[in-house]
Amino acid sequence: MYTVAQLIGGVWGAGGSGGELVVHDPADGSPVTTVPVATADEVAKAVEAARGAAAEWAATAPAERAAALHRAADAVEAVADELARATTAEMGKPLDDARGGVAAGIGTLRQYAELGPVRGGRTLHGAPSALDFMAPEPRGVVAAITPWNDPVAVSCGLLGAALVTGNVVLHKPSERTPATGWLLARALDSALPAGVLSLLTGGPEVGAALAGQEVDVVAHVGSTATGRAIAAAGARTGAKVLLENGGSDPLVVDADVDPVWAAEQAALGCFANAGQICVAVERIYVHRDVAEDFVDALVERAEALVVGPGRDPGTQLGPLVDRRHRDHVHGQVTAAVAEGARLRTGGGLPDGPGAFYPATVVSDCRHEMTLVREETFGPVAPVVVVDSFSEGLRCAADSPYGLAATVLTGSMSHAHRAWRELPVGTVKVNAVFGGAPGGAAQPRRGSGQGFGYGPELLDEFSTVKAVHIEAPGGGHW
Repeated sequence: MYTVAQLIGGVWGAGGSGGELVVHDPADGSPVTTVPVATADEVAKAVEAARGAAAEWAATAPAERAAALHRAADAVEAVADELARATTAEMGKPLDDARGGVAAGIGTLRQYAELGPVRGGRTLHGAPSALDFMAPEPRGVVAAITPWNDPVAVSCGLLGAALVTGNVVLHKPSERTPATGWLLARALDSALPAGVLSLLTGGPEVGAALAGQEVDVVAHVGSTATGRAIAAAGARTGAKVLLENGGSDPLVVDADVDPVWAAEQAALGCFANAGQICVAVERIYVHRDVAEDFVDALVERAEALVVGPGRDPGTQLGPLVDRRHRDHVHGQVTAAVAEGARLRTGGGLPDGPGAFYPATVVSDCRHEMTLVREETFGPVAPVVVVDSFSEGLRCAADSPYGLAATVLTGSMSHAHRAWRELPVGTVKVNAVFGGAPGGAAQPRRGSGQGFGYGPELLDEFSTVKAVHIEAPGGGHW
Protein backbone atom coordinates (compact mmCIF):
# COMPACT_ATOMS: atom_id res chain seq x y z
CA MET A 1 0.00 0.00 0.00
CA TYR A 2 1.44 3.34 -1.04
CA THR A 3 0.84 6.40 1.15
CA VAL A 4 1.42 9.52 -0.93
CA ALA A 5 2.58 12.87 0.42
CA GLN A 6 2.62 16.27 -1.25
CA LEU A 7 5.68 18.46 -1.76
CA ILE A 8 5.09 22.20 -1.43
CA GLY A 9 7.80 24.83 -1.12
CA GLY A 10 10.45 22.21 -0.44
CA VAL A 11 8.45 20.58 2.39
CA TRP A 12 7.23 16.99 2.13
CA GLY A 13 3.91 16.22 3.77
CA ALA A 14 2.55 19.73 3.33
CA GLY A 15 -1.14 20.30 2.63
CA GLY A 16 -3.71 17.71 1.74
CA SER A 17 -6.54 18.98 3.93
CA GLY A 18 -9.02 18.53 1.08
CA GLY A 19 -9.57 14.88 1.98
CA GLU A 20 -8.20 11.58 0.75
CA LEU A 21 -8.53 9.45 -2.38
CA VAL A 22 -7.95 5.72 -2.65
CA VAL A 23 -6.66 4.12 -5.85
CA HIS A 24 -7.58 0.49 -6.54
CA ASP A 25 -5.68 -2.13 -8.52
CA PRO A 26 -7.60 -2.53 -11.80
CA ALA A 27 -6.70 -6.24 -11.89
CA ASP A 28 -8.51 -7.24 -8.68
CA GLY A 29 -10.01 -4.11 -7.10
CA SER A 30 -7.75 -4.15 -4.05
CA PRO A 31 -6.67 -0.76 -2.63
CA VAL A 32 -3.09 0.16 -3.51
CA THR A 33 -2.68 3.90 -2.84
CA THR A 34 -3.99 6.54 -0.48
CA VAL A 35 -3.45 10.09 -1.65
CA PRO A 36 -4.15 13.49 -0.08
CA VAL A 37 -6.27 16.04 -1.89
CA ALA A 38 -5.00 19.60 -2.11
CA THR A 39 -7.40 22.46 -1.45
CA ALA A 40 -7.62 25.50 -3.70
CA ASP A 41 -5.90 27.54 -0.98
CA GLU A 42 -3.03 25.05 -0.83
CA VAL A 43 -2.66 25.22 -4.60
CA ALA A 44 -2.42 29.00 -4.40
CA LYS A 45 0.22 28.78 -1.65
CA ALA A 46 2.21 26.27 -3.70
CA VAL A 47 2.23 28.65 -6.67
CA GLU A 48 3.36 31.48 -4.40
CA ALA A 49 6.18 29.33 -3.01
CA ALA A 50 7.24 28.32 -6.52
CA ARG A 51 7.31 31.95 -7.57
CA GLY A 52 9.67 32.65 -4.68
CA ALA A 53 12.10 29.96 -5.89
CA ALA A 54 11.93 30.90 -9.57
CA ALA A 55 14.50 33.72 -9.73
CA GLU A 56 17.35 31.75 -8.14
CA TRP A 57 16.83 28.70 -10.33
CA ALA A 58 16.56 30.87 -13.45
CA ALA A 59 19.88 32.50 -12.53
CA THR A 60 21.62 29.14 -12.09
CA ALA A 61 24.14 28.44 -14.83
CA PRO A 62 22.73 26.17 -17.57
CA ALA A 63 25.54 23.66 -17.01
CA GLU A 64 24.67 23.45 -13.31
CA ARG A 65 21.00 22.89 -14.09
CA ALA A 66 21.99 20.17 -16.54
CA ALA A 67 24.21 18.49 -13.96
CA ALA A 68 21.34 18.51 -11.49
CA LEU A 69 19.08 16.91 -14.09
CA HIS A 70 21.70 14.20 -14.73
CA ARG A 71 21.77 13.50 -10.98
CA ALA A 72 17.98 13.40 -11.00
CA ALA A 73 18.07 10.83 -13.81
CA ASP A 74 20.46 8.74 -11.70
CA ALA A 75 18.03 8.93 -8.79
CA VAL A 76 15.12 7.84 -10.97
CA GLU A 77 17.19 4.98 -12.35
CA ALA A 78 17.89 3.82 -8.81
CA VAL A 79 14.16 3.34 -8.15
CA ALA A 80 13.22 2.24 -11.67
CA ASP A 81 11.79 -1.12 -10.66
CA GLU A 82 9.72 0.42 -7.86
CA LEU A 83 8.33 2.99 -10.28
CA ALA A 84 7.40 0.29 -12.80
CA ARG A 85 5.67 -1.82 -10.14
CA ALA A 86 3.70 1.18 -8.91
CA THR A 87 2.55 1.93 -12.45
CA THR A 88 1.40 -1.65 -12.91
CA ALA A 89 -0.40 -1.70 -9.56
CA GLU A 90 -2.21 1.58 -10.18
CA MET A 91 -3.23 1.36 -13.86
CA GLY A 92 -2.61 -2.25 -14.95
CA LYS A 93 0.16 -1.82 -17.52
CA PRO A 94 2.07 -5.11 -18.03
CA LEU A 95 5.23 -4.96 -15.95
CA ASP A 96 7.64 -5.23 -18.89
CA ASP A 97 5.84 -2.37 -20.62
CA ALA A 98 5.94 -0.32 -17.42
CA ARG A 99 9.69 -0.91 -17.16
CA GLY A 100 10.03 0.27 -20.74
CA GLY A 101 8.15 3.46 -19.90
CA VAL A 102 10.44 4.17 -16.96
CA ALA A 103 13.53 3.54 -19.10
CA ALA A 104 12.15 5.93 -21.73
CA GLY A 105 11.63 8.57 -19.06
CA ILE A 106 15.18 8.24 -17.78
CA GLY A 107 16.51 8.52 -21.32
CA THR A 108 14.46 11.67 -21.85
CA LEU A 109 15.85 13.28 -18.69
CA ARG A 110 19.37 12.57 -19.88
CA GLN A 111 18.58 13.88 -23.36
CA TYR A 112 17.40 17.22 -21.98
CA ALA A 113 20.36 17.40 -19.62
CA GLU A 114 22.62 17.19 -22.67
CA LEU A 115 20.62 19.57 -24.85
CA GLY A 116 19.95 22.27 -22.25
CA PRO A 117 23.41 23.87 -21.96
CA VAL A 118 24.13 23.99 -25.70
CA ARG A 119 21.15 26.12 -26.63
CA GLY A 120 21.77 29.70 -27.63
CA GLY A 121 20.10 32.68 -29.22
CA ARG A 122 20.61 34.27 -32.62
CA THR A 123 23.06 37.08 -33.24
CA LEU A 124 21.77 39.67 -35.70
CA HIS A 125 23.81 41.77 -38.16
CA GLY A 126 23.01 45.45 -37.74
CA ALA A 127 25.04 48.64 -37.63
CA PRO A 128 28.84 48.26 -37.19
CA SER A 129 28.61 50.17 -33.91
CA ALA A 130 25.81 47.97 -32.53
CA LEU A 131 25.26 44.48 -31.22
CA ASP A 132 21.92 42.73 -31.64
CA PHE A 133 21.09 39.31 -30.23
CA MET A 134 18.14 37.22 -29.10
CA ALA A 135 18.57 35.49 -25.75
CA PRO A 136 16.37 32.62 -24.47
CA GLU A 137 15.08 32.93 -20.91
CA PRO A 138 12.94 30.68 -18.72
CA ARG A 139 9.27 31.52 -18.61
CA GLY A 140 9.04 31.14 -14.83
CA VAL A 141 6.48 28.88 -13.16
CA VAL A 142 5.26 25.82 -15.05
CA ALA A 143 2.21 23.76 -14.09
CA ALA A 144 2.56 20.23 -15.48
CA ILE A 145 -0.63 18.13 -15.45
CA THR A 146 0.21 14.61 -16.57
CA PRO A 147 -1.74 11.46 -17.54
CA TRP A 148 -2.02 7.95 -16.15
CA ASN A 149 -1.41 5.84 -19.26
CA ASP A 150 2.39 6.29 -19.38
CA PRO A 151 3.00 8.34 -16.25
CA VAL A 152 6.79 8.20 -15.98
CA ALA A 153 7.77 8.69 -19.63
CA VAL A 154 5.37 11.59 -20.20
CA SER A 155 6.17 13.32 -16.90
CA CYS A 156 9.92 13.06 -17.43
CA GLY A 157 9.54 14.74 -20.80
CA LEU A 158 7.64 17.75 -19.50
CA LEU A 159 9.48 18.07 -16.19
CA GLY A 160 12.93 17.55 -17.68
CA ALA A 161 12.49 20.13 -20.43
CA ALA A 162 10.94 22.68 -18.08
CA LEU A 163 13.58 22.28 -15.36
CA VAL A 164 16.68 22.36 -17.55
CA THR A 165 15.52 25.59 -19.20
CA GLY A 166 15.39 27.24 -15.78
CA ASN A 167 11.71 27.02 -14.87
CA VAL A 168 10.30 25.85 -11.56
CA VAL A 169 7.60 23.20 -11.80
CA LEU A 170 4.36 22.35 -10.03
CA HIS A 171 3.54 18.76 -10.96
CA LYS A 172 0.02 17.40 -10.68
CA PRO A 173 0.00 13.68 -11.62
CA SER A 174 -3.19 11.89 -12.57
CA GLU A 175 -5.37 10.85 -9.66
CA ARG A 176 -5.25 7.35 -11.16
CA THR A 177 -1.44 7.05 -10.77
CA PRO A 178 -0.52 9.29 -7.83
CA ALA A 179 1.94 6.88 -6.20
CA THR A 180 3.89 6.72 -9.45
CA GLY A 181 4.00 10.53 -9.52
CA TRP A 182 5.03 10.64 -5.85
CA LEU A 183 7.87 8.16 -6.30
CA LEU A 184 9.10 10.08 -9.34
CA ALA A 185 8.93 13.41 -7.50
CA ARG A 186 10.86 11.99 -4.53
CA ALA A 187 13.65 10.84 -6.83
CA LEU A 188 13.81 14.12 -8.74
CA ASP A 189 13.61 16.27 -5.61
CA SER A 190 16.58 14.45 -4.06
CA ALA A 191 18.81 15.93 -6.78
CA LEU A 192 17.26 19.40 -7.14
CA PRO A 193 17.39 22.54 -4.99
CA ALA A 194 14.51 22.81 -2.53
CA GLY A 195 11.44 24.49 -3.98
CA VAL A 196 12.31 23.93 -7.64
CA LEU A 197 9.81 21.05 -7.87
CA SER A 198 6.47 20.76 -6.09
CA LEU A 199 3.94 17.90 -6.11
CA LEU A 200 0.21 18.52 -5.80
CA THR A 201 -2.21 15.60 -5.68
CA GLY A 202 -5.94 15.02 -5.95
CA GLY A 203 -8.66 14.82 -8.54
CA PRO A 204 -9.70 17.02 -11.48
CA GLU A 205 -10.60 19.89 -9.17
CA VAL A 206 -6.94 20.20 -8.16
CA GLY A 207 -5.83 20.34 -11.79
CA ALA A 208 -8.49 22.96 -12.51
CA ALA A 209 -7.38 25.06 -9.53
CA LEU A 210 -3.76 24.85 -10.68
CA ALA A 211 -4.59 25.78 -14.28
CA GLY A 212 -6.51 28.79 -13.02
CA GLN A 213 -3.57 30.20 -11.05
CA GLU A 214 -1.22 32.96 -12.22
CA VAL A 215 1.40 30.62 -13.63
CA ASP A 216 3.45 31.18 -16.77
CA VAL A 217 2.91 27.87 -18.58
CA VAL A 218 0.34 25.10 -18.24
CA ALA A 219 1.45 21.87 -19.92
CA HIS A 220 -1.19 19.17 -20.11
CA VAL A 221 -1.35 15.68 -21.58
CA GLY A 222 -4.79 14.11 -21.36
CA SER A 223 -8.31 14.33 -22.69
CA THR A 224 -9.52 16.87 -25.23
CA ALA A 225 -12.28 18.10 -22.89
CA THR A 226 -9.79 18.83 -20.11
CA GLY A 227 -7.39 20.41 -22.58
CA ARG A 228 -10.07 22.81 -23.78
CA ALA A 229 -10.90 23.80 -20.21
CA ILE A 230 -7.20 24.47 -19.57
CA ALA A 231 -6.96 26.53 -22.77
CA ALA A 232 -9.90 28.63 -21.58
CA ALA A 233 -8.22 29.15 -18.20
CA GLY A 234 -5.00 30.17 -19.96
CA ALA A 235 -6.91 32.74 -21.97
CA ARG A 236 -8.03 34.32 -18.69
CA THR A 237 -4.68 34.24 -16.89
CA GLY A 238 -2.37 34.85 -19.84
CA ALA A 239 -0.45 31.60 -19.30
CA LYS A 240 1.05 29.86 -22.29
CA VAL A 241 -0.75 26.54 -22.82
CA LEU A 242 0.86 23.36 -24.19
CA LEU A 243 -1.61 20.58 -24.93
CA GLU A 244 -1.47 17.01 -26.09
CA ASN A 245 -5.09 15.97 -26.04
CA GLY A 246 -7.04 12.97 -27.28
CA GLY A 247 -6.92 11.42 -30.68
CA SER A 248 -8.49 8.86 -32.96
CA ASP A 249 -5.44 7.81 -34.93
CA PRO A 250 -6.05 6.05 -38.25
CA LEU A 251 -4.24 3.16 -39.90
CA VAL A 252 -4.50 2.94 -43.71
CA VAL A 253 -3.68 -0.47 -45.22
CA ASP A 254 -2.83 -0.33 -48.93
CA ALA A 255 -3.66 -3.05 -51.46
CA ASP A 256 -0.04 -4.04 -52.10
CA VAL A 257 1.03 -5.11 -48.59
CA ASP A 258 1.16 -8.55 -46.99
CA PRO A 259 -2.12 -8.73 -45.03
CA VAL A 260 -0.62 -10.93 -42.30
CA TRP A 261 2.21 -8.47 -41.69
CA ALA A 262 -0.29 -5.60 -41.77
CA ALA A 263 -2.41 -7.41 -39.17
CA GLU A 264 0.66 -7.76 -36.92
CA GLN A 265 1.18 -4.01 -37.10
CA ALA A 266 -2.50 -3.34 -36.47
CA ALA A 267 -2.57 -5.67 -33.46
CA LEU A 268 0.42 -3.89 -31.96
CA GLY A 269 -1.14 -0.49 -32.57
CA CYS A 270 -4.57 -1.42 -31.24
CA PHE A 271 -3.79 -3.73 -28.32
CA ALA A 272 -0.49 -2.58 -26.76
CA ASN A 273 -1.13 -1.30 -23.23
CA ALA A 274 -4.76 -2.38 -23.77
CA GLY A 275 -5.11 0.39 -26.34
CA GLN A 276 -4.39 3.03 -23.69
CA ILE A 277 -1.70 4.87 -25.65
CA CYS A 278 -2.01 8.43 -26.94
CA VAL A 279 -0.97 7.34 -30.44
CA ALA A 280 -2.73 3.96 -30.43
CA VAL A 281 -4.45 2.85 -33.63
CA GLU A 282 -8.13 3.68 -33.11
CA ARG A 283 -9.56 3.07 -36.61
CA ILE A 284 -8.45 0.99 -39.59
CA TYR A 285 -9.12 1.62 -43.29
CA VAL A 286 -8.13 -1.46 -45.26
CA HIS A 287 -8.23 -1.90 -49.04
CA ARG A 288 -10.90 -4.32 -50.19
CA ASP A 289 -8.35 -6.47 -52.04
CA VAL A 290 -6.68 -7.55 -48.81
CA ALA A 291 -9.46 -6.95 -46.30
CA GLU A 292 -10.64 -10.53 -45.75
CA ASP A 293 -7.17 -11.96 -45.14
CA PHE A 294 -6.24 -8.96 -43.02
CA VAL A 295 -9.24 -9.29 -40.71
CA ASP A 296 -8.76 -13.06 -40.34
CA ALA A 297 -5.13 -12.54 -39.34
CA LEU A 298 -6.04 -9.69 -36.97
CA VAL A 299 -8.62 -11.89 -35.23
CA GLU A 300 -6.00 -14.61 -34.85
CA ARG A 301 -3.58 -12.12 -33.31
CA ALA A 302 -6.20 -10.79 -30.92
CA GLU A 303 -7.17 -14.24 -29.69
CA ALA A 304 -3.54 -15.25 -29.15
CA LEU A 305 -2.77 -12.47 -26.67
CA VAL A 306 -1.97 -13.58 -23.12
CA VAL A 307 -4.45 -11.84 -20.81
CA GLY A 308 -3.82 -11.36 -17.12
CA PRO A 309 -2.83 -9.00 -14.33
CA GLY A 310 0.00 -6.75 -15.46
CA ARG A 311 2.22 -7.97 -12.64
CA ASP A 312 2.14 -11.57 -13.95
CA PRO A 313 5.09 -12.54 -16.19
CA GLY A 314 4.12 -13.02 -19.81
CA THR A 315 1.02 -10.83 -19.66
CA GLN A 316 0.45 -9.08 -22.99
CA LEU A 317 -2.99 -7.60 -22.31
CA GLY A 318 -3.64 -6.25 -18.84
CA PRO A 319 -6.79 -4.61 -17.49
CA LEU A 320 -8.11 -1.20 -18.40
CA VAL A 321 -7.41 1.51 -15.86
CA ASP A 322 -10.80 1.13 -14.12
CA ARG A 323 -14.36 -0.08 -14.65
CA ARG A 324 -15.65 3.37 -15.48
CA HIS A 325 -13.32 3.48 -18.46
CA ARG A 326 -14.23 -0.10 -19.36
CA ASP A 327 -17.90 0.93 -19.50
CA HIS A 328 -16.97 3.69 -21.95
CA VAL A 329 -15.10 1.28 -24.21
CA HIS A 330 -17.81 -1.37 -24.08
CA GLY A 331 -20.50 1.21 -24.76
CA GLN A 332 -18.86 2.24 -28.02
CA VAL A 333 -18.47 -1.38 -29.13
CA THR A 334 -22.08 -2.35 -28.38
CA ALA A 335 -23.37 0.79 -30.11
CA ALA A 336 -21.41 -0.08 -33.27
CA VAL A 337 -22.77 -3.63 -33.29
CA ALA A 338 -26.31 -2.27 -32.85
CA GLU A 339 -25.69 -0.07 -35.91
CA GLY A 340 -24.70 -3.02 -38.09
CA ALA A 341 -21.03 -3.70 -37.38
CA ARG A 342 -19.93 -7.30 -36.97
CA LEU A 343 -18.19 -8.50 -33.83
CA ARG A 344 -15.42 -10.86 -34.93
CA THR A 345 -13.83 -11.52 -31.54
CA GLY A 346 -14.01 -10.09 -28.04
CA GLY A 347 -16.56 -7.44 -27.18
CA GLY A 348 -17.88 -9.06 -24.02
CA LEU A 349 -17.57 -8.15 -20.36
CA PRO A 350 -15.63 -10.93 -18.60
CA ASP A 351 -16.75 -12.35 -15.29
CA GLY A 352 -14.70 -11.81 -12.17
CA PRO A 353 -12.98 -8.86 -10.53
CA GLY A 354 -11.03 -6.11 -12.16
CA ALA A 355 -11.45 -3.99 -15.27
CA PHE A 356 -10.41 -6.51 -17.92
CA TYR A 357 -11.66 -6.17 -21.48
CA PRO A 358 -10.73 -8.57 -24.29
CA ALA A 359 -8.91 -7.66 -27.47
CA THR A 360 -11.80 -6.88 -29.79
CA VAL A 361 -12.07 -6.82 -33.58
CA VAL A 362 -15.13 -5.21 -35.15
CA SER A 363 -15.56 -5.50 -38.92
CA ASP A 364 -18.14 -4.02 -41.31
CA CYS A 365 -17.77 -0.65 -39.63
CA ARG A 366 -18.74 2.60 -41.30
CA HIS A 367 -16.74 5.78 -41.14
CA GLU A 368 -19.52 7.73 -39.44
CA MET A 369 -19.88 5.36 -36.45
CA THR A 370 -18.94 6.73 -33.03
CA LEU A 371 -16.54 3.82 -32.54
CA VAL A 372 -14.64 5.08 -35.59
CA ARG A 373 -15.06 8.83 -35.17
CA GLU A 374 -14.37 9.26 -31.46
CA GLU A 375 -11.54 8.24 -29.17
CA THR A 376 -12.06 4.81 -27.59
CA PHE A 377 -8.75 4.32 -25.73
CA GLY A 378 -9.21 0.59 -25.37
CA PRO A 379 -8.15 -2.71 -27.00
CA VAL A 380 -10.55 -2.36 -29.93
CA ALA A 381 -9.84 -2.59 -33.67
CA PRO A 382 -12.69 -1.13 -35.80
CA VAL A 383 -12.21 -2.04 -39.46
CA VAL A 384 -13.62 -0.05 -42.39
CA VAL A 385 -13.18 -1.48 -45.91
CA VAL A 386 -12.28 1.04 -48.63
CA ASP A 387 -12.05 0.68 -52.40
CA SER A 388 -8.91 2.73 -53.00
CA PHE A 389 -5.91 4.22 -51.25
CA SER A 390 -7.34 7.66 -51.98
CA GLU A 391 -10.55 6.78 -50.16
CA GLY A 392 -8.52 5.53 -47.20
CA LEU A 393 -6.60 8.82 -47.03
CA ARG A 394 -9.79 10.87 -47.29
CA CYS A 395 -11.39 8.97 -44.42
CA ALA A 396 -8.23 9.12 -42.33
CA ALA A 397 -8.08 12.89 -42.79
CA ASP A 398 -11.76 13.39 -41.96
CA SER A 399 -11.50 13.74 -38.18
CA PRO A 400 -11.76 16.41 -35.49
CA TYR A 401 -8.42 15.14 -34.18
CA GLY A 402 -4.89 15.54 -35.51
CA LEU A 403 -2.45 13.60 -33.37
CA ALA A 404 -0.88 10.87 -35.56
CA ALA A 405 -1.57 8.46 -38.42
CA THR A 406 0.02 5.33 -39.87
CA VAL A 407 0.10 4.12 -43.48
CA LEU A 408 1.18 0.64 -44.57
CA THR A 409 2.14 0.66 -48.23
CA GLY A 410 4.73 -0.63 -50.67
CA SER A 411 4.37 2.42 -52.89
CA MET A 412 6.77 5.31 -52.42
CA SER A 413 4.37 7.68 -54.17
CA HIS A 414 1.57 6.65 -51.77
CA ALA A 415 3.91 7.13 -48.81
CA HIS A 416 4.71 10.68 -49.97
CA ARG A 417 1.04 11.44 -50.57
CA ALA A 418 0.26 10.27 -47.04
CA TRP A 419 2.71 12.47 -45.18
CA ARG A 420 1.83 15.47 -47.33
CA GLU A 421 -1.95 15.12 -47.21
CA LEU A 422 -2.74 13.82 -43.72
CA PRO A 423 -3.46 16.80 -41.39
CA VAL A 424 -1.81 15.33 -38.29
CA GLY A 425 1.29 16.06 -36.26
CA THR A 426 3.01 12.72 -36.89
CA VAL A 427 2.82 10.40 -39.91
CA LYS A 428 4.34 6.91 -39.64
CA VAL A 429 4.95 4.79 -42.74
CA ASN A 430 5.16 1.00 -42.38
CA ALA A 431 5.50 1.00 -38.58
CA VAL A 432 2.81 1.87 -36.04
CA PHE A 433 5.34 2.80 -33.36
CA GLY A 434 8.96 3.88 -33.33
CA GLY A 435 10.93 6.94 -34.28
CA ALA A 436 14.38 8.39 -33.79
CA PRO A 437 15.51 9.62 -30.35
CA GLY A 438 14.77 13.29 -29.94
CA GLY A 439 11.80 13.21 -32.27
CA ALA A 440 9.20 15.90 -31.67
CA ALA A 441 5.46 15.97 -32.20
CA GLN A 442 3.10 18.88 -32.77
CA PRO A 443 -0.55 17.84 -32.50
CA ARG A 444 -3.25 19.68 -34.40
CA ARG A 445 -6.92 20.57 -34.10
CA GLY A 446 -8.69 18.77 -31.25
CA SER A 447 -5.52 16.89 -30.36
CA GLY A 448 -3.71 19.90 -28.97
CA GLN A 449 -1.18 22.61 -29.66
CA GLY A 450 2.54 23.23 -29.19
CA PHE A 451 5.47 20.85 -29.47
CA GLY A 452 5.72 17.88 -27.18
CA TYR A 453 9.08 16.12 -26.78
CA GLY A 454 12.24 16.71 -28.79
CA PRO A 455 14.53 19.74 -28.69
CA GLU A 456 11.58 21.90 -29.71
CA LEU A 457 10.02 21.38 -26.28
CA LEU A 458 12.90 23.36 -24.78
CA ASP A 459 11.83 26.30 -26.92
CA GLU A 460 8.22 25.94 -25.74
CA PHE A 461 9.36 26.41 -22.13
CA SER A 462 11.50 29.44 -23.00
CA THR A 463 10.78 33.00 -23.95
CA VAL A 464 13.10 35.14 -26.06
CA LYS A 465 14.37 38.62 -25.31
CA ALA A 466 15.66 40.75 -28.20
CA VAL A 467 18.57 42.98 -27.21
CA HIS A 468 20.02 45.96 -29.12
CA ILE A 469 23.19 47.63 -27.82
CA GLU A 470 24.89 50.63 -29.48
CA ALA A 471 28.16 52.32 -28.71
CA PRO A 472 27.69 55.73 -27.10
CA GLY A 473 27.23 58.46 -29.70
CA GLY A 474 27.24 55.97 -32.57
CA GLY A 475 31.01 55.53 -32.31
CA HIS A 476 33.05 52.37 -31.77
CA TRP A 477 33.32 50.27 -28.67
